[in-house]
Amino acid sequence: MTFSIVGRCKRTGHLGIAIATSSPAVMSRCVHVSRDGAVAFQSVPDPRLGALGLRLVGEGWWPQKVAEELVAMDKWSAKRQIGIVNADGHCAAWTGRANVEWAGHIIGDNHVALGNVLAGPEVAIAISEEFIAGAKLELEERLLRAIEAGRDAGGQAEGQTSAGLLVYGRETYSRCDLRVDVSAEPVAELRRIYDWYQPLVPYYVERAKNAMVPRVKAYLKEKGIKRQFGRPVPVTIGPAARKNTKKK
Repeated sequence: MTFSIVGRCKRTGHLGIAIATSSPAVMSRCVHVSRDGAVAFQSVPDPRLGALGLRLVGEGWWPQKVAEELVAMDKWSAKRQIGIVNADGHCAAWTGRANVEWAGHIIGDNHVALGNVLAGPEVAIAISEEFIAGAKLELEERLLRAIEAGRDAGGQAEGQTSAGLLVYGRETYSRCDLRVDVSAEPVAELRRIYDWYQPLVPYYVERAKNAMVPRVKAYLKEKGIKRQFGRPVPVTIGPAARKNTKKK
């Protein structure tokens, strides 16, 4: 019930996944990324196996060997779909025979495009082609454009409910971790959130290393970037609180 792009940027070595599905909260189950690799484990996901796959990639296992081991140890491998890219850009994928049609994957240069319960193979083709076309872009933008292309090519016949984007650089923490857990148009909402957040991607990477950077609003002001932040919520006192404040 999912389509995704697992990719690596040749210029920067950044790794990441963009994903969308008809189910809610897809990022909690299917996406596993570190500075060592990226693993999408989807269709009928088992987050334990996805996390295991990422650990094996991080220990230097060849992606194809990781995919083979995950399939071999899994009673339900026919219902799984796996996409793997490591820090060197090597890729592997698996689509079990019990996936709901249309289901399949494309292994390309530094990326895997994959999906199940899709409108047709044109969805995976569009995802792969858009990823290749965006080689000069930052990986976050490139992955997001690829998943938008998959949606525009038909996405899932059931429609989409959740989406997300996760990217790592060379640090042990993510560069960008955004998600839309429930929405009538989750890919469009993910785009809105990313466009708002995008100037802050390098800011939060630097802030982790240097506590003396300006506060986020001051940083944006220095850059001449305008953003609307949330307003303070008026404080209200409920009946129990009012009772406790009465003079005895």
